[in-house]
Amino acid sequence: MIRDRGRIKWTSMMLPEHVKLLRDWVKEDGYEQKREMDEQQLELMNETLSEAIEFDQFVTITHYQNRNYEIVMGKIHYWDELTHKLHVIDRFEEVHRISINAIADIRITNV
Repeated sequence: MIRDRGRIKWTSMMLPEHVKLLRDWVKEDGYEQKREMDEQQLELMNETLSEAIEFDQFVTITHYQNRNYEIVMGKIHYWDELTHKLHVIDRFEEVHRISINAIADIRITNV
């Protein structure tokens, strides 16, 4: 059996700056690109958002933050028109302020 250590054996010959650049490159490789929304998806999300606010329902919101998609589950507290953000309160009473431009998907959740 060959006991090859892979990347470990090469890092001793590299400068620390090069090692940092390689680690940053690997981290950037995991970033997700923001998807563009078409009009039908936006209209469907608008209907779901209106229904969730009107009937005080739990929603699952997928939004783009810090170069990755994140999921928040909770109730929409209110919509701030000045900053264009939704204020969502999750099950742990934590407030999330989500920009309307960052939202990728909204679904009503049955809890």
